[in-house]
Amino acid sequence: MAYTTINKPNQYFNTVLYAGNNGSSQSITGAGFKPDWVWIKNRTDARNHVLTDIVRGVTKTLFSQSTSAEVTNPTDGYLSSFDSDGFSVSQGSVNNENVCATDNYVSWNWLAANSTTTNTSGTITSTVSVNTTAGFSIVSYTGNGTANATVGHGLGVTPAFFVVKNRQDGTTNWNCYHKSLGKDLVVQLSTTSGQISVTDYWGTTGPTSTTIQLLNDGNINANGQTLICYAFAQIKGYSAFGSYTGNGSANGTFIYTGFKPAFILIKRSNSTADWYLQDNVRNQNFNGDPKTLQPNNANTEATIGTWSIDNLSNGFKIRESNAAVNASGGTYIYMAFAENPFVSATAIPTTAR
Repeated sequence: MAYTTINKPNQYFNTVLYAGNNGSSQSITGAGFKPDWVWIKNRTDARNHVLTDIVRGVTKTLFSQSTSAEVTNPTDGYLSSFDSDGFSVSQGSVNNENVCATDNYVSWNWLAANSTTTNTSGTITSTVSVNTTAGFSIVSYTGNGTANATVGHGLGVTPAFFVVKNRQDGTTNWNCYHKSLGKDLVVQLSTTSGQISVTDYWGTTGPTSTTIQLLNDGNINANGQTLICYAFAQIKGYSAFGSYTGNGSANGTFIYTGFKPAFILIKRSNSTADWYLQDNVRNQNFNGDPKTLQPNNANTEATIGTWSIDNLSNGFKIRESNAAVNASGGTYIYMAFAENPFVSATAIPTTAR
């Protein structure tokens, strides 16, 4: 049996670096596909994380480090189109610092369906763009304020991770479900907080192969308000979602993913800590002093030797004792996407799966 059906992960996820040209607009190429979700960060200056997707539409921006409501045509720049090999950006009415100033930028790009459909699987009708091969769905819905409401995601399998943001409310955080935490715990992409315990936050049963279940909470199910959800299923050899326990040593924990990672997002779940994001383009093989970015703040890219990770053919290994990634006894959740599968669909696996 083949280990994975995805031999070329960069057909579904890719990191693209670019230099801003200080212009009113700029086209960015090199993604290798027309993306449906683009996450942009200015690496040089402390500017907003800019998140745009095909379901909400171009020019409509959310900021991962902020509770702010969705902004159309932000004054400091925005994504203006999804293109065949990337995307285009435009300056806002005040400046272009978020997307195309004379600075260095990173963009993380995911492929969904390049189109949207209506999903009626849940008690709340949703609009989705789904790629079942890559296990990725963008879901927009209007909350009804009732406990145990359900929203269809279209993945066909139970999601391993998803994050929800209220598009209209400027006081709500980005609330995350992770399979390692379950239905009664939530972490927030926009804060440093550890896991928050709320009974049945993700419903009495948690997500299923067809729907996401919701508590009647304004962060995820405000009555009459629109929300966006980015949902991921685990695809063997392409994506991995799990947890590990730190040992507080420079000879840290090894995390098996089944592939060489291209993207890693880590959060300490049992205590306060920044989120930690690395990719293989800014950091090449990750090994050494990593260039880190943090989704929960607008900081510039920093080289932090105490957050070092070794990027290996079948996973990653923590090489420092920084509490954000490797406190002794600390618990951590992660999501990762592949650069190369450990065993491809054209080979017969002979190692542990």
